[in-house]
Amino acid sequence: MRALLICRPGPALITFVAACASFESPDIVIDTRVLAMSATVPDQVIDIDLSMGQPQPADLLDQMVPSTMCALVADPTFDRRLRFSMTLCQRCDEGCCEGGARVALTEGFIEDPDIAIPAPEMCATVEPDGNLLGIVLQILEADTFMGLGGIDYGVVLQVGGEGEDPALDQIAGKTLRLNPRIPAEVTANANPSLDRFDAAPYTEDSRTMDPFPLPMGRCVDQIAPLELVPTQRVRITPVETEGTRETYVVPTIDGEGQTFTESPTYQWLAVAGSYSSGSTGGPRDFSGNPAPLFSEFRAPRAEDLDGPTDIPLWIIQRDERLGATWYETCIRVVP
Repeated sequence: MRALLICRPGPALITFVAACASFESPDIVIDTRVLAMSATVPDQVIDIDLSMGQPQPADLLDQMVPSTMCALVADPTFDRRLRFSMTLCQRCDEGCCEGGARVALTEGFIEDPDIAIPAPEMCATVEPDGNLLGIVLQILEADTFMGLGGIDYGVVLQVGGEGEDPALDQIAGKTLRLNPRIPAEVTANANPSLDRFDAAPYTEDSRTMDPFPLPMGRCVDQIAPLELVPTQRVRITPVETEGTRETYVVPTIDGEGQTFTESPTYQWLAVAGSYSSGSTGGPRDFSGNPAPLFSEFRAPRAEDLDGPTDIPLWIIQRDERLGATWYETCIRVVP
């Protein structure tokens, strides 16, 4: 048995419901979890004249801009503040590399990310200063290709409950990249975007209703979220814009470049219920058919609910070039 925290409309916002399962689906968020990290500038492109030899540090800094890193963290099991810190460093796995330079970016507390109004932000800004330059140069010195393939550095997040043992903290990291403009067509990436999500609930005879725009926002921020009955399914489809799939150039070993078009992926997460697929999108299949973007959410069973219940959902949109954007919505299940 596990006590599962989910949001509930009405005077009592939070309620505990006992849920039994033989295994825990990775799409269902029960405990504290870092769902995503995103930077306002996921990568940067700088101009380098190789005929002038090794670029000077000042030339690198002059072309770099600040990048704000934010994290999406869910903590559905507890009503509490979260303690967090962010560190700039060279990443190894999810943490910082041993023996490498580290720069503390921020530390502090945020109010409960699920119910606090307004929604708290867990962010830090990486400034183009001597601290960043020191880490970049350290990585550059150990790079066989002297940065021609790009330089990856990162921000590592440590987060846990206020007053909890730091040994129980969650550790997550996000890579940032510095690319030379080689070839000249190389451009910096932007985080992926979306027009909306369309929702199409299923009827009792397993037909889908006409799709309509899904209301977005946390459960605590929505007055009238989409309503389902227990075990009812709804198909949720990302509706992309013309600019969602950026075209980009990747350098080749002969100094030229090859052009690609982004193939965004979508990760689907919820506090309860289930998805037909926890990850959609991506590249075309071997026959050239586009990958499906939608996923179908199935509401929990009536016996797993304690009256009308609001279920938080998160969808994470990612591209192949370190870009990420997240979206939050809510489904009210009424037995």
